[in-house]
Amino acid sequence: MPYFLCRLATENGQHLSQSFLASSAEECRRHFETEGFCILSVRKDWKKTSTPTLPFEKRIKDKDFIMFNQELVALLRAGSPILKSLELISGRTKNVHLKELLQKVEADVRSGKALSESFVSFEKDFGKVYTAALMAGEQSGNLPGTIGRYLDYAKVIAQTRSRIRAALLYPTLLVVFSLVLMAILVNFILPRFTGFYADFGAQLPRISMLLIAAAGGFRLVTPFLLALLVVLALLLPRLKKNEKILMFLEKSKLRIPYANRIRVETAISLFSRTLSLLLEAGITLLPGLPIACQAIPNKFLMKQTRHLPEGIRNGETLSDSLGKTGFFTPLATDMIRIGENSANLHGMLREVADVYDQRIQARIDTFVSLIEPVIIIAMGLLVALMLLAVYLPIFNIIQITR
Repeated sequence: MPYFLCRLATENGQHLSQSFLASSAEECRRHFETEGFCILSVRKDWKKTSTPTLPFEKRIKDKDFIMFNQELVALLRAGSPILKSLELISGRTKNVHLKELLQKVEADVRSGKALSESFVSFEKDFGKVYTAALMAGEQSGNLPGTIGRYLDYAKVIAQTRSRIRAALLYPTLLVVFSLVLMAILVNFILPRFTGFYADFGAQLPRISMLLIAAAGGFRLVTPFLLALLVVLALLLPRLKKNEKILMFLEKSKLRIPYANRIRVETAISLFSRTLSLLLEAGITLLPGLPIACQAIPNKFLMKQTRHLPEGIRNGETLSDSLGKTGFFTPLATDMIRIGENSANLHGMLREVADVYDQRIQARIDTFVSLIEPVIIIAMGLLVALMLLAVYLPIFNIIQITR
């Protein structure tokens, strides 16, 4: 949505200029008229009009979402009405996409919808867990407390994601640097030495000949590889809409050595933490299970949990039903069984999530500590290979000239 620059006049005759984000000039005009201003002019604010956002930019960052909820809880606990709280927060929000969504939610609440009902239309951006928590808070009459518990949940999830990104950043940079170094040597340095060797009529060592041949072949296939990557980038989102292809891709991720355990344990942790939050917020087990299953990132593992509500209806315990999924570990099912027997299921689910979060972090730390020296050694061998291929012919040329 664009920004509009409005020239306003108050009842006292004072003139004001204010920038406002709206879908149209008419909507902007209606907004200020309801606040009692006299509208002198409305035009686009080109200073704040940015270039069109890319698809990956139209997302809500974790820190912005957490900040919004913290402000909302503070205002609600201070006795501020929901509509007024949304107006205040949306007016200060800097994330344009979040601001647009909050303004739409604000319009729905003004038309008479409940807060949870207003957020249902934007579950793709906020998640079903959030809307379910809002609904539970409204039903229990303790909306600030329920949002506060959701905030604790969201902070843990955000911290886990942040730790994973931070742990994988250094190895990723090393791999990218190695590939860039190899591309520079193969495409720019070796071809120059080829002509230099030819002028002297030197007999190239086998390692140099192989590397030069590989460089020539790599330069030939590079345009085709780039074209293939572009085609895959364009087709992959469409292919993922096909359920069979999506399931094949998700199942393939689980076959990657070492990473498969991290994916499985992440699924257990997110399912357990989400279900714990929903039960603690007052949502019963049967309605909460489908929502908790959607928190599992891997679609193939999510599909394995489809039978859970039916199993509970048929009299099975949650621990027995989870044992039939094929990926819940005996440790997780035993802990959940203890929670069922002690009437503390939500507390034990939270313990399960904490245990597996620690295991995930330990696996990531181990992976990073092992992969760093491996990448460094591989980079050293690559550079040594390149240097040998370049300098061995020079030594031969020196011998020939003598």
